[in-house]
Amino acid sequence: MILRVRLALIVVLLVAMTILLLPVQILAIRFRHPLRRRLPNLWHQIASRLIGLRVNVHGKPARHDGVGVLIAANHVSWLDIVALGAAAPVSFIAKHEVAGWAGVSVLAKLQETLFIERAKRGKAGEQADKIRQRLADGDVMVLFAEGTTSDGNFLLPFKSALFGAVGVRAGNEENASREPVHVQPVAIVYTHHHGIPMGRYSRPIAAWPGDVELAPHVAGVIGAGAIDVSILFGDPIVATEMPNRKALALACETAIRDMASSALLGRVPPSHAR
Repeated sequence: MILRVRLALIVVLLVAMTILLLPVQILAIRFRHPLRRRLPNLWHQIASRLIGLRVNVHGKPARHDGVGVLIAANHVSWLDIVALGAAAPVSFIAKHEVAGWAGVSVLAKLQETLFIERAKRGKAGEQADKIRQRLADGDVMVLFAEGTTSDGNFLLPFKSALFGAVGVRAGNEENASREPVHVQPVAIVYTHHHGIPMGRYSRPIAAWPGDVELAPHVAGVIGAGAIDVSILFGDPIVATEMPNRKALALACETAIRDMASSALLGRVPPSHAR
């Protein structure tokens, strides 16, 4: 009963906050006002506190005037959206199915999510063009490079197709970006539950494997409460300094794997909570 009351209260508060901010966000998107990035960031910071997610940020998001940044991150759970959204003003690159999810699609569109069809290889160039345009507009775009969620203990191999959107060394990739784009590796690691370090078998409290329905998992996470997640921002990589998109994807995967391993071992730089 207590869990049901808590769930209902959280839903009511999140819906009320969304309704309050929605008209402002629509206008901000319409007129390309900087608030269009700040309001979703604020929404996620409040949402993370309501559901009991403590976001510990290590390092800083990259900033480059005039050109956006592509964040390459590992993917563990739907919680990643809340955690990264609270850590920095970002937009996400999501599979096109999300556009049809009731409720979720509204929030995604308000955060200017870019929907893509990963399964259709023939559209990779077209979809890369869309990402390239958003970066040219100065947006910070998050690419979950594994293409699906993992169990949080190990990384899956990174898919390189969409890394072509940022361009690489001149002459080795089609449609290379006119301006050098920075790709920042970011590791997402769920570390503690009620202050107790998570082990291999307890990390699925936060992890969302593909065969688990969303609604029950959301209820389970909120019921569990008090989850700590570390967001580790790595050193940006200049895309044009890489020989090809596969090398760029591998460099990001290696950096994220190293940061995730350090976080799991408790060897991370000082953090600040969001």
